[in-house]
Amino acid sequence: MPTSDSIHASEFALKRLKKRHAKERRFKAFGLLAIGIAVMALFWLLSTVLGNGLNAFIQHDMTMDVELTESVLDPSGVRDPDELRKSNYRRIIQNSLYERFPDVTDRKAKRQLFDVISSSGAPNLIRQMVYNNPDLVGQTLTIRVPTSDDVDQLLKGNISRDVSEDRRKISDQQITWVDALVETGEIKSRFNTGFFTNTDSRDAELAGIGGSFIGSLMTLLVTACLAIPIGIGAAIWLDEFAPKNRFVDFIEININNLAAVPSIIFGVLGLAIFINFIGMPRSAPIVGGLVLGLRALPTVIIATRATLMAVPQSIRDGALSIGASHIQAVFHHKVPQAGPGILTGSIIAMAQALGETAPLLMIGMVNFNTEIPNGITDSATVLPVQIFMWAGNAERAWVEKTSAGIIVLLLVLLLINGFAIWLRNRLEKRW
Repeated sequence: MPTSDSIHASEFALKRLKKRHAKERRFKAFGLLAIGIAVMALFWLLSTVLGNGLNAFIQHDMTMDVELTESVLDPSGVRDPDELRKSNYRRIIQNSLYERFPDVTDRKAKRQLFDVISSSGAPNLIRQMVYNNPDLVGQTLTIRVPTSDDVDQLLKGNISRDVSEDRRKISDQQITWVDALVETGEIKSRFNTGFFTNTDSRDAELAGIGGSFIGSLMTLLVTACLAIPIGIGAAIWLDEFAPKNRFVDFIEININNLAAVPSIIFGVLGLAIFINFIGMPRSAPIVGGLVLGLRALPTVIIATRATLMAVPQSIRDGALSIGASHIQAVFHHKVPQAGPGILTGSIIAMAQALGETAPLLMIGMVNFNTEIPNGITDSATVLPVQIFMWAGNAERAWVEKTSAGIIVLLLVLLLINGFAIWLRNRLEKRW
């Protein structure tokens, strides 16, 4: 213990010690404040997305009886599928609504009544049913059709009934009809399976992520086929077989630099080489996968090299000491030991590629697709780009769709990263 006349117990030393402790307390307070702000921002972001997007998983439908009148759909009676596809199914829906509300005779009122349901979704639903089974013509069917996005938003409470009629997109008469249909049970809410199975649409009540999700899977397949084998091979060569010279040093420096290059630069590269020079199809998953593969390649290489370096050198030396060749020592001993880390790094690189938007905008994957792509050369879009396109629409229903798409994307990314963490903890070896 220092004496009273010790320099460490002097008044000057105690004052400096007090200042140092105060700085430590301030630093800790600033750190806690930064963490608190980050947690609050994350909570605010998630609560906003969840608050706006959860309602998108609920859809209101209307059950109605429709008579597939032969004189309207197939006057010739030949049941030609191509002719049935061109028939006036809108009139079939209108006749059913007018029978349900016979007191509606005014033209404007009839138009408003038809706007209660999805003006394109209901006719297209019946068109597809008749096209698949022409024998339905002449029968009366009970079907369930989606309501319009305005009615759906009204029943979800996003359109206020208290504001004046001229300030909302749904009239008082339409509200009266909707309330009557809800009271009789003809309009009910259900889980919106169409959000996961439908493709993009101009009508918010019909739009879904089915096409963009399949496009994302195809794009990631091409990305994985390019980035993972080439990235792992390049990392093994650089770590074990590359000569130590300036050229290899130049390659290593540029790999590290490529990992920090903005992703949109890879989009410009893909546009210039794959589309303009080679002539590959625009907006196709094969082009998007090649671009994202180049984007993920440095990540895979860096992660693989870090994992290989973590394997003790004694494992390779032990294999060499018992007569194994250099290639055998690397591929039979060192690489298998680094396998869990290599797999984890590859999965995380694919998760990063899944969330990319900017490079895909540059190669034209921001197109409007109403069909699910059948192959990697078909026109397609991906889930982040789909969310970007929906975000440009101002209607409340599109805000729900955008937030719901973000929720799905976040869940997929969480699952992928969670699986990578679980795999690393399960298989990783401690040296």
